[in-house]
Amino acid sequence: MIEYSAIFDHAVGRLRKEGRYRVFADIIRTCGAFPRAVLCKADAYRGITVWCSNDYLGMGQSDVVRMAMHRAIDEVGAGSGGTRNISGTTHYHVELEAEIADLHGKEAALLFTSAFVANDATLSTLASLLPDLVIFSDELNHASMIEGMRRGGGQKLIFDHNDTESLERLLRVVPRDAPKLIAFESVYSMDGHIAPVERICDLAEKYEALTYIDEVHSVGLYGPGGSGIAAREKQAQRIDIVNGTLAKGYGVMGGYIAASRECCDAIRSLAPGFIFTTSLAPAIAAGSLASIRHLKTSEVERERHQQRARELKRRLCAAGLPVMDNPSHIVPVLVGDPVLCKKLTDNLLERFSIYIQPINYPTVPRGTERLRLCPTPLHSEADMDHLVVSLSQVWDEMDLSRSERSDAAE
Repeated sequence: MIEYSAIFDHAVGRLRKEGRYRVFADIIRTCGAFPRAVLCKADAYRGITVWCSNDYLGMGQSDVVRMAMHRAIDEVGAGSGGTRNISGTTHYHVELEAEIADLHGKEAALLFTSAFVANDATLSTLASLLPDLVIFSDELNHASMIEGMRRGGGQKLIFDHNDTESLERLLRVVPRDAPKLIAFESVYSMDGHIAPVERICDLAEKYEALTYIDEVHSVGLYGPGGSGIAAREKQAQRIDIVNGTLAKGYGVMGGYIAASRECCDAIRSLAPGFIFTTSLAPAIAAGSLASIRHLKTSEVERERHQQRARELKRRLCAAGLPVMDNPSHIVPVLVGDPVLCKKLTDNLLERFSIYIQPINYPTVPRGTERLRLCPTPLHSEADMDHLVVSLSQVWDEMDLSRSERSDAAE
């Protein structure tokens, strides 16, 4: 007799032994008081401060967004009622896709239930649409991009992270008449690196390759009206396909691609990940639409967000904590051990009511386990004081190594 439960338990046991078993924090965000939340445990509920949310601008708490969602529920009800092809395309979806296309200066856009699904469905479908397609992939691309390439089954060549010389070496050896696609991210979410977009576009033009950029961690946050890094670098018109999310800078849920009308129509018509799934709830589409429109005209959230990120980096570096230097809003603090990373975050939560999720393998390479801090416009000076003092105390108690650098934010 096959002991199925024992097999499952053994697989999870390996994760526990390595210190990589993931424990979900059961929280209730306090509407109107973010980054405050309530930690739910069997014995008691207590208040905490969240420092690891991808709701980068706090738009999930915005009155503008919440009111739009309430109005949509009152107008059409809860769910969409079907796939996009079978009664699940509401006018909210149509308006949102038009708004996204305008945001990125593209002819069309296509909504998905998440950016993961958008990457997976689009990249795998492109491989079937373009026989003998060769995909050139940055070595630190997100798991969703890797999965889409894998499922597509075509040839994939991996270039060194953000290294355009490595990319060109690979491009040179592929026949010029072979269809090619360069896939990369604008902001790499675990290290905070920003891609050399212009140089990648130069190479794509030189070797006649399509460009596919994942702007998940930059839309809403960078560029004119929140249109992303490619637009900030004045390269948006050179990008063929943009992947983005509605769940981070925009504070709601869902993903999308923006591209030519022909490309979006082909993905819409042929990608199983789009065709065979229920569409986003109308309220989610309405909230996302309101968030994009607000951030197209308001700079307050973006300016405050960047200021908060710079200030947190400065304070952590001044305290001698090993902030991993980068030019973006991501604030990674290197620990280097999964067990210690988990112990550190457990201490912060239990003793100081600070919630930071440990980041371990496979999200990051082994030996680079870290804290990933996400300051928002809503984190106060007092929040930062409490974080830095508490983290420094636990860091010393655990005898973790300190950094001699103090220039990460300069």
